[in-house]
Amino acid sequence: MFNVAVVFGGISVEHEVSVITGLQVIENLDKEQFNPIPIYISKEGRFYSGEMLKDFKTYKEGKYREATEVFIIPQKGDRFLYSTKVVGGIFKKTHTENYIYARIDAIFPALHGTFGEDGAIQGLFEYMNIPYVGCGVLAGACGMDKVIMKDIFKANNIPVVDYTYFYRSELKDLQSVLKKCEKLGYPLIVKPANLGSSIGISKVKDTLELTKALEVASNYDKKIIVEKCLTDHREINVAVLGDQDDLKVSACEEPITAEDILTYGDKYVGSSKTKMASQENQKKKLPADLSKEVHNKICQLAKESFKAIDATGVSRIDFLLKNDEVYVNEINTLPGSIAFYLFEVEGLSFKDLLTKLLEIAIKRFKEKEENVYSYDSNLFNKTSYGAKIK
Repeated sequence: MFNVAVVFGGISVEHEVSVITGLQVIENLDKEQFNPIPIYISKEGRFYSGEMLKDFKTYKEGKYREATEVFIIPQKGDRFLYSTKVVGGIFKKTHTENYIYARIDAIFPALHGTFGEDGAIQGLFEYMNIPYVGCGVLAGACGMDKVIMKDIFKANNIPVVDYTYFYRSELKDLQSVLKKCEKLGYPLIVKPANLGSSIGISKVKDTLELTKALEVASNYDKKIIVEKCLTDHREINVAVLGDQDDLKVSACEEPITAEDILTYGDKYVGSSKTKMASQENQKKKLPADLSKEVHNKICQLAKESFKAIDATGVSRIDFLLKNDEVYVNEINTLPGSIAFYLFEVEGLSFKDLLTKLLEIAIKRFKEKEENVYSYDSNLFNKTSYGAKIK
């Protein structure tokens, strides 16, 4: 059986969302092909595994510490999950020994937010030389940082709304920051540059609201992005699945809400193990009512956005539509969006989507194995220690 370590939880404000995603993945993996091994990372950063972590009640009741605490050894080629046990007895001094808890054939990261979507833990998987699902280090980091993401889109002639950004330290000169932001013209959207799930986001219409929103956003990230807010616009979401030029675009959806911005509660409160609240309770049109021209334009821009950050696996791209003018709002890389419901409309089940994601991960890993990582320069024999290399 092919062992898939599903990693979720983590030290992020999106911890609880990640638990839901992780359980979704575990529940829907094809059990005839894959054996899901849960790896829960607590808010303190400790790793746990065990069958009880597949049950949502474990987290609601705070019993995850009853599971087995595990760890990995961050070295190339080590594909094992380890734990410790106490050995010894009446006539021998007791001590702890490490033992192999499970073998890992591939990793499915379901970590949202900081240290999960941003390329941080992907770097660890790269160093371990183990296949993993979703974007690599660079794509994850670019997709997470909304400023870098928009800079890349602009460089690739992908339309985005006007924006500016600044760092938390610049708030010391608040008037200068306000002036810089107000050049865009109200209303404005204020966001932490590196976060998701609508946390720390505000829509503002005057200087007082802007001042408060800047303070809120600065609590979550050192970099804040301020965007021009479109009025009387539509939101359209679409997902892209694949790698490089082999890309499949999902159905388009149009979220419909009385609020200008979906809150954290709108998206996740009341969610179950199989559906997010945003999918169960949020009103939407799926598929969205679009002209053929606009639909084709959105699908093409979705592919271009996916490729621009070198994404792989699956990502959801969110668009703003005003008078048939299309703007890319942001790309949500896996696990921020598995977007399975957008593909279910197209006839691809959640189970088959997960299988496809693992197939893409293994294919990409095999391609990476073709790279050369060592170069015999014989440098040590050409210079002496301490000598200046010319």
